[in-house]
Amino acid sequence: MLINFIIKEWILTVAGTGLLLTSAYAQHFPDYSIREMQVLFILFVLLVTVKGLQHSGLTSLLSKNIEQGNAIPLKLVAMTFFLSMLLTNDVALLVIVPITLALNIGRLDILIILEALAANAGSALTPFGNPQNLFIYWFYNLQPMEFVASIAPFSFIFLVILLFSAFIIKIPSTTANPITTRKLDRSSYIYGILLIVVLLTVLRVLPISANFLVIIYVLLFDRKTLRIDYSLLFSFLFFFGLAENMKNILASEMSHPEHVFLLSALSSQIMSNVPTALLFAKFTDNWEALLWGTNTGGFGSLFGSLANLIAYKFYVSHDNTNNSALFTMKFLLIGYMAFFLSIGLYFTLRWLQ
Repeated sequence: MLINFIIKEWILTVAGTGLLLTSAYAQHFPDYSIREMQVLFILFVLLVTVKGLQHSGLTSLLSKNIEQGNAIPLKLVAMTFFLSMLLTNDVALLVIVPITLALNIGRLDILIILEALAANAGSALTPFGNPQNLFIYWFYNLQPMEFVASIAPFSFIFLVILLFSAFIIKIPSTTANPITTRKLDRSSYIYGILLIVVLLTVLRVLPISANFLVIIYVLLFDRKTLRIDYSLLFSFLFFFGLAENMKNILASEMSHPEHVFLLSALSSQIMSNVPTALLFAKFTDNWEALLWGTNTGGFGSLFGSLANLIAYKFYVSHDNTNNSALFTMKFLLIGYMAFFLSIGLYFTLRWLQ
């Protein structure tokens, strides 16, 4: 029983074990910031809202409409890329991946991986596309156009690569677990409004307290929607603590910021790109190298970006998917292809300057 749990929830196990080991090494348990607690709270209400939309039949209806059209992978990858530019990579995947998993098609594993890459590539283009971009933008007091101009080659080259990959993928239909269409439940409209409220809090248009509308509604009218993947939330909680420990351990031993790009890209593979940006900003004025390094670091390992964990957990936890070990191998293989391609792209552009 315990072995099965560890195999199924290996990310949670690794993050928890890493948190305990690094805390023992540092002789200090990490302090969680208010911002990190807010991120967990927003993730919780997003998961609840998406689950509510699934129960209402809206997700199935959207999936059915997409399935009946042409160029399914192309549409989904493009939607993920452009949505992540506006709503962050995490939110884009929270919206797109459940719709994708409801599709009655094959090759879902490859499609989810391409969506994760698209979310990381698209979110890199804007200051608010992901948390590390927002931090770098404000910390270095950058102008919008100089920020976008610096990272634009990264995003646009990967957009072309991903759209081409999505175009050439052969997606066979399958007769297993067909999508059953039904009349939309009235709650779909309510959850649609609640999703807009949550997204507006992400954009800081509304205060984070507005998300309590979701909690109040589900407690009063739809408690079954609270049955979400709590292991994902705990993985994030442990991962935040692990990243804080790694930041403190590395900060005490680093003396100067040489090879900022490579170090930040490689460091992101272990402790994610957000804490890497927070750490390296203390040691370098080269914001462009840090921007490229942390966004490159979003590719590769599952820990490179929190968006990777979201896509991965959605897939392996879904009822209609299997063989998580094979999916993990594919995720890492394709992710590291993008990672090394990003490194080559950076040094090529540096050489051409």
